[in-house]
Amino acid sequence: MKFLRIGPPGAERPVVAIRGRYFDLRPITAEVDARFLAALDVTRIAETELPEIDIRGARIGAPIARPGAVVCIGMNYAAHAAESGATPPSEPVVFYKAPNTVVGPDDEVLLPRGSAKTDWEVELGVIIGRRARYLESPEQALEHVAGYAVSNDVSERAFQLEISGGQWSKGKSCETFNPLGPWLVSADEIPDPQALRLRSAVNGQPRQDSGTADMIFSVATLIHRLSQVMVLEPGDLLNTGTPEGVALSGRFPYLTEGDVMSCTVEGLGTQQQRLRSA
Repeated sequence: MKFLRIGPPGAERPVVAIRGRYFDLRPITAEVDARFLAALDVTRIAETELPEIDIRGARIGAPIARPGAVVCIGMNYAAHAAESGATPPSEPVVFYKAPNTVVGPDDEVLLPRGSAKTDWEVELGVIIGRRARYLESPEQALEHVAGYAVSNDVSERAFQLEISGGQWSKGKSCETFNPLGPWLVSADEIPDPQALRLRSAVNGQPRQDSGTADMIFSVATLIHRLSQVMVLEPGDLLNTGTPEGVALSGRFPYLTEGDVMSCTVEGLGTQQQRLRSA
């Protein structure tokens, strides 16, 4: 089952996609938010008679309402760590993005003032559905996932690495720096999150092409370990890291105004953004 939100920014309405048809979800919930995700029951939704709608021409917003937290994992693919000049980590590298970075999958991305090194990062986004606190084992972790989405962890590398003060969030939290969607695909449709292909392109030219099997820390391991040091709440977004093929590698130019990024994750759809100066 796929969940999305359509309409102008700040006025999106919830929609569910079932076998290629779209239905208004408002008889069940006003939002795809923490309360809805914590009680998510795809069987009940499938059995509920909902009004069918036509979404052609409508803007697609982020598939979840503003998350409480955007927790991100750095250098979670060995090849990306290598192209960044770093040793693969023995423990997950954790940083945060501001929740207001989350925008729709096809919304414009704004190049920050003074930016010279804005970069793309296709990632598997994990949306938490149950409170995760001191989980006993990784085997419990996926029970706490509501679903998955395509996420683009846009980064300004000079802000991140050169004027960071030792923490990455300056280069990660610029406005519009986390396109998400087009859908939240419910966890029951993704039996193995470690078997998904990720790809990105800039102006139609391939950049990243890898798979989640190459993650250093699996989704289950990440949720388990994070639950030992923080509490993950329903509606939180976990960005699980990006594979090799970013501009930071030196193999590709950084983004400039007018460039178009696209990101695809197998089974989760494709998103596309044009760059515009802030």
